[in-house]
Amino acid sequence: MSRTTTPEHGDTRRPGGGQETGAGDTDGDGDGRTDRDTTGLRRALSWIALVVSAGAGALLSVGAFLGLYVRPTSDDWCALWKARDMGVLGITADFYRTQNGRVTNAFLTGVIYSDDMRGPKLLPAFLVVTLGAALFLLARAALRALRLPAPPPVLLAAAAALVSALLFFAGTRSYQVLLWAPATVSHTLPSVIGLWAVLCAVRAARAGHRWARTAAVVAAFPTGVALGMLSEPFAMVAGILAGTAALLCLPRLGWTKDRYVPTWCASLCLGLATGLVLLTTSPGARWRRAQHPREPLSTELVGETFRDWWRVWETIAGQGAYAGAAAIGALLGLGLALTLPLPHANTHTHTHTHTQEPVGLPPRRLFRIAVLLPLPLIALASLAVTYGLRTGYGDVGWTYGRTWTSFLLPLLLTLCAYGTWGGYRLGLLLRRAGRPAARAAALVAVGAIAVGSTAALVRPVYELTTSTVVRATAWDRQNARIRAEAAAGARDVAYRPLLIGGLTEPLFARTYARDWAAQCTATYYGVDRIHRP
Repeated sequence: MSRTTTPEHGDTRRPGGGQETGAGDTDGDGDGRTDRDTTGLRRALSWIALVVSAGAGALLSVGAFLGLYVRPTSDDWCALWKARDMGVLGITADFYRTQNGRVTNAFLTGVIYSDDMRGPKLLPAFLVVTLGAALFLLARAALRALRLPAPPPVLLAAAAALVSALLFFAGTRSYQVLLWAPATVSHTLPSVIGLWAVLCAVRAARAGHRWARTAAVVAAFPTGVALGMLSEPFAMVAGILAGTAALLCLPRLGWTKDRYVPTWCASLCLGLATGLVLLTTSPGARWRRAQHPREPLSTELVGETFRDWWRVWETIAGQGAYAGAAAIGALLGLGLALTLPLPHANTHTHTHTHTQEPVGLPPRRLFRIAVLLPLPLIALASLAVTYGLRTGYGDVGWTYGRTWTSFLLPLLLTLCAYGTWGGYRLGLLLRRAGRPAARAAALVAVGAIAVGSTAALVRPVYELTTSTVVRATAWDRQNARIRAEAAAGARDVAYRPLLIGGLTEPLFARTYARDWAAQCTATYYGVDRIHRP
């Protein structure tokens, strides 16, 4: 029987899976075989991750570049002239008094549109970079919390890039989720802000200074207030998730030793609630509710809400590309299993050193709860969002796919986390069994799903690119003509609607008096009226 190496007996294995020159590295199987198979699997894993990260990164680069071809449509027209004529503070006051009460939303809108369309053109690139960076840092922070060595950076980059690409391109409203500023400000940007708020809280906790934790808890409240006045769907989703996290992290349950996490979550939730109260009690929100009176709660309304909610999830489940989130997580888990040394038995004492087990996990019962809770919580949050859409927009509200972003990102992160844990446990099981062929088969299977998921996004990105560039070319020609006519003194100009992304274009209403988009377009161009050619 060959001797297995342990940390006490001079194990020379490096965290990244390499070995010192001349060291007899083994796979812990007890048969004295070298670790060549494991090294080969690590290399194959890195190549698969490189393919996924390069493919998803290329798609994200295209999406960011498409921002240069964004042209006004729907709410853009109103935001453009208000930001130009009223200024940032003026449009903020206008939203609070006469529109919807979303103060933070209005302020950001004023900033983004303050230089005509330059801000909306740069916003997609900003979202791609900040979301990808946040996901990369979040994955690394999670591994550190579990006291696991970081896998090759390309694996984390692949996970961050693919999850970002799935969020932007796998849904039903890619143009709205990434390229249309009014939707990204309301429904994509809040998730990015939320991720960075969590990362700042983690950084404060790791700093080890009391003042840093205090500052993080204090900052969580105004952050929550701002998010509450930015997006009602995100506020509901974030409130449900943060409230549950606060309960799970109470010190008496044994996961955390102090009250920092529940206190930070409580501060954030209090801020979210305050922001929602300020929003719903604003004159603008009252005016909006008067235009669209809500149905009283009834059995029929509840039934319709559940039907809409079921349609939302049928649509999401019908997009097979989302399986890529679990697959890239499984690749990450396999990478961890191939990196860590297996536990070794002491033949004299019959004790085991479980060096491969994450030591940052909560107690077993709490861990089971933490594993089982995410999906029900996401389902509950999505139901709350669907109810808001039903009461606010009627029977077509559930089709507003841009609002799904608030719970789609937590869903993708949950799938990635499940995949990571499953891949990790499977990798350890196959290593113990000493079956390199089975390990290779598992790697090929999950790698194929991850690569296939990335490839499935090529077509929607191609279609998004075509429609966006074609519209931009036509819009530029029409814009030049309208500006020339307005400069010559014309007061009524022709405008041909250029539809994109399922959004409203000017001249959509039956009467001009009800056509807010046409009126905003006319104001933007400085004319009295527009008409069809």
